[in-house]
Amino acid sequence: MDYETLHARFPRLVYGQVTGYGPETTSRDTAAYDIGAFWAQAGVAMSLTPPGAAIPQQRGGMGDHMTGQACAGAVCAALWNREKTGDGQLVSVPLVRVGVYMIGWDVMLSTRIGMPIAPYDREHAVNPILTCYRAGDAKWFWLLLLQADRHWPDLCRALSREDLLTNERFSNIEARRANGPQLVEELDTVFAAKPMAELAAAFNEHDVWWAPVNHIHEVATDEMVRESGAFVQVPGPDGPIEMVATPADFSVTRWEPTGIAPELGQHTEEVLLELGYDWEQIIPLKERGVIP
Repeated sequence: MDYETLHARFPRLVYGQVTGYGPETTSRDTAAYDIGAFWAQAGVAMSLTPPGAAIPQQRGGMGDHMTGQACAGAVCAALWNREKTGDGQLVSVPLVRVGVYMIGWDVMLSTRIGMPIAPYDREHAVNPILTCYRAGDAKWFWLLLLQADRHWPDLCRALSREDLLTNERFSNIEARRANGPQLVEELDTVFAAKPMAELAAAFNEHDVWWAPVNHIHEVATDEMVRESGAFVQVPGPDGPIEMVATPADFSVTRWEPTGIAPELGQHTEEVLLELGYDWEQIIPLKERGVIP
């Protein structure tokens, strides 16, 4: 079932292939999984590990999901090319390249300046108001003040700390970067004195951009997440089952779930009947264990 064999018979075929390290490389048969090629070898894990800390565990399927989406997009591009040329082609997406592409910012910076890119913790963020903090009720949140000098006055007003605006250590992005640990310590003290609900109200009033850091169980009850369509009711044998939705929507060709994943062999007999088999042929196959 390789591409060359199938292409000879079906020249319009678009053949999507996901590998660990590429089908034409000397490493093509090396064991990969996304936790190997994507998470470990592509540098993703170490890019998220502060100096001296233990490497965090990858959640299931992170690299697989991204690689599947990359392959689907590439297949669509190949199908469009076929509409113009009439020819199919092989589309290959290696896990390791998806990992490198995902942290391309860091990789390109490292190759550009010829130096290692060291991960950093929240106390040493390049922009101390583009990092995470904890409210007084132990709820974490992330400040999203990327345009640091634009948003710094808004944050100070929201916290009723206009005095920080005249503090030379924090007067602009360069000063805040140089004095990052001191600013983080200052803000930690302010945030620890107020619950998340009070901070959220102040942030919203003064146009401070932020996002809650949800636990996994909180994602399913987050109103903004639910409104985005992140969950879908899938028909099941005993009624609807709530599941995570695919992330893409289409304004015209709308999709809807039709059922949960089938059990092993659930449709075997149905498929065989569609292919022209009758029950006198199917029953012996079941008795011999050829089909489940």
